[in-house]
Amino acid sequence: MAFKCIIVDDEPPATRILENYIGKVNFLEKVGVFNDSLKALEFLNKESVDVIFLDIQMPQLTGLQISKIISKDIKVIFTTAYPDFALEGFELNAVDYLLKPISFERFYQAVSKLNSEPKIEISNQSSLTDFLFVKTDGKNKFQKVFLTDILYVESLQNYVCIHTSKQQIITHSSLKNVIESLPEKEFIQTHKSYIVSLKHIESTDNFSVFINGKELPIGATFKDAFFDKIEENKI
Repeated sequence: MAFKCIIVDDEPPATRILENYIGKVNFLEKVGVFNDSLKALEFLNKESVDVIFLDIQMPQLTGLQISKIISKDIKVIFTTAYPDFALEGFELNAVDYLLKPISFERFYQAVSKLNSEPKIEISNQSSLTDFLFVKTDGKNKFQKVFLTDILYVESLQNYVCIHTSKQQIITHSSLKNVIESLPEKEFIQTHKSYIVSLKHIESTDNFSVFINGKELPIGATFKDAFFDKIEENKI
């Protein structure tokens, strides 16, 4: 499966180079190019994107500001002509920091890191068994988690916290990876930072879901799909 990418850069020569490089990599798919940071944000509010190639020095909003606004599930690769921003870029958990002019070799080195993200292991995907093995601290240490025990999953930047009826389990992964590992009939993403178990929803209103006494937000991007699911089970 290819990573869906957008380019946000106000310099046309830079965007053309990145478009060319993305076209050469079979696990990348370009879905948008923007020279206006605000238009890029509008697109991200409507569409699902895995990776953003983000220039730092731009009018209106800088790349650093944009990276603080967008979903934590979107991987950021900064592109800039100014090395002074490298430290701050890495402090924002960027995948990499590419200094212009960017060579293809350096570009490929950066995007190769996208495939190194740890995956939550499913015990038997073909039969959709009722548990997962989740990697925790320590080498080859996994925690067995029954799907029926999962209340909701919360994004914590480069980690996720799986809230169960008995405990909280933190693992190095993304919300995108988790939702792909869970059966869609039982779980749904309600916000850029939350996945919830439909079974454990106690109540909901137009803005929130309530699970085990906890109020979780419903994001505008996910609202329609969530209430379509609720409609399926309405009496």
